[in-house]
Amino acid sequence: VMKLNPQQAPLYGDSVITVQLTEEDKVEDDVVFYLVFTGSTIQHCTSTRKINPGSLETISPGHDCCETVKVALCASREGHPVLVVAEESFQFVQDEAYDAAQFLASCAGNQQALNFTRFLDRSRPPAADVDFLDEKVALAFRHLKLPAEWNVLGADQSLTENIPRETLMHFAVRLGLLRLTWFLLQQPGGRGALSIHNNEGATPVSLALERGYQKLHQLLTE
Repeated sequence: VMKLNPQQAPLYGDSVITVQLTEEDKVEDDVVFYLVFTGSTIQHCTSTRKINPGSLETISPGHDCCETVKVALCASREGHPVLVVAEESFQFVQDEAYDAAQFLASCAGNQQALNFTRFLDRSRPPAADVDFLDEKVALAFRHLKLPAEWNVLGADQSLTENIPRETLMHFAVRLGLLRLTWFLLQQPGGRGALSIHNNEGATPVSLALERGYQKLHQLLTE
């Protein structure tokens, strides 16, 4: 038996899982442990790091859907066959960051929603929270199955570039979300969004400068 802590992870993965081993599985130096996650359509294999003789650490993989999967702890030792030492179940769930990324993706061209993000911005969260938000939402965004026609500027591409409007890029820059901005830049419409002015005449680039986000401004001008 092994204990996994936590027993669930967000769909986009990348969270630390601790594996508690039982007495008889205490780690000997020449044994390599890895975990195999088996879902309904996809399997992942992750390496582990020994924290102490009774516990290991791994990073959860990203998964393709919300479901309970089977996790097998495998031990391998040179010259011996690979053994399945223990099995446990584990759950992949959709968390708030995933919901947030899905929401933002769906409101790429929606002015009401984007104006709401401006309203949110007036109550600035502390920097550590912003960094956490940036990391989680960017990760979740990468994991979304965006439709082929998805565009940073929204579905209505007939809008000419001269119409002043708020974009998803303005949102990411205004909050100082460096990772999300970098992700959006690589998507269709990302670069086009850089030259779009909002109703105050600000482009994402000028916003970054005005807010004093040097790294962000550098990224957008490069």
